[in-house]
Amino acid sequence: MMQARPTAIRRFAGTGSLVMLWALPAILVFAYVLPFAGVTLWSATRPELGFENYVRILTGADFQAIFLRTAWVCLVSTAITIPIAYLLAYYWVMGSATRSRLVEICIFIPFWISVLVRAFGWVVILRNNGLASDVANAFGFSGLSTGRNVWSVITGMVHFMVPFAILPMASVMRKIDRRVLLAALGLGCRPLGVFWRIYLPMSMPGVFSALAMTFIFSLGFFVTPMILGGGRVVLTAETVFVQMFQTANWGLGAALGVVLLVVVFAILWLSQRVMRIEQLMSR
Repeated sequence: MMQARPTAIRRFAGTGSLVMLWALPAILVFAYVLPFAGVTLWSATRPELGFENYVRILTGADFQAIFLRTAWVCLVSTAITIPIAYLLAYYWVMGSATRSRLVEICIFIPFWISVLVRAFGWVVILRNNGLASDVANAFGFSGLSTGRNVWSVITGMVHFMVPFAILPMASVMRKIDRRVLLAALGLGCRPLGVFWRIYLPMSMPGVFSALAMTFIFSLGFFVTPMILGGGRVVLTAETVFVQMFQTANWGLGAALGVVLLVVVFAILWLSQRVMRIEQLMSR
C-alpha cells in the first residue's frame, strides 16, 4: 500500500506532463500562429492580391511620420521610465523592511487599477484648468498647455510602465551577493564607488531586460495615447484601430500590424545579440 501511492503519484505526474506537452503547442498555434497567419493573409489580399499595402506604408509620408512619432514617444518614455524604476527597485531591495513594504504597496496597487481608470485620472490632472495647470500658474508659468499633447501621453505611459520595469530590475538586484559589496567597503572603497563600480554593472542585466520590455510594451500602447492625446498624438496602434474599425480598410490595418510585429521581433533579436535570453528574462 505504501509503495502504491508513489507509483500512482508518478503516473499522475506523467499524465499531466504529457497533457501539457500537447496542450501548450496547441494553445500557441490556435491563439497566436493562426491569428497572425490570418492577419498576414489579409494584408496581402485586401483589397487586392499583392503588396500594395506594404508599399503604401513604406512610401507614404503620413505613415512614416506616424512610425517616427511612435518611435520618438517610446524612446522618451523608456528613457524616463528606466531611471525612475531603477531608483524604486534599489529602494525596494536595499531599503529597510518598512520602506520596502511601502514601495511594494506603491508598485502593486497600480496593477489592480485599470489602465482606462488611470488614463482618465491623468486627464483630470492634466486638463486645461486642472491641477497641473494650477501648479504651473502658481510658479509663474501661466498659459502653459498641460493637456492633450505628446507630454501628456508620455506621462501616462511612464506611469503605466514603471511597475513593469521595476520587477526585472529587482529580480536581478536580489541575486547580487551583498558580501561582495561589504568586501569592497572593507577594502576602502567609498559607498558611491561601490555602487558605480560593482552594484551598477552587476544589475545591468535587469536594466537591459526592463529597457527591452518597456520599449516593446510602449510600441503597442493604444488606450493611453488615444485618451491623453485626444486625437492630436496618433501612434501606430491607434492607426491600426482607425484603419480597421473606422475606415474599414482591413488590409492596410493588417499590414500595419504585421510591420509593428516585425519591429518587435527585430528588437528582441537585437536584445538577444547583446545578452543571453536567460538574462533578458531575468532568470
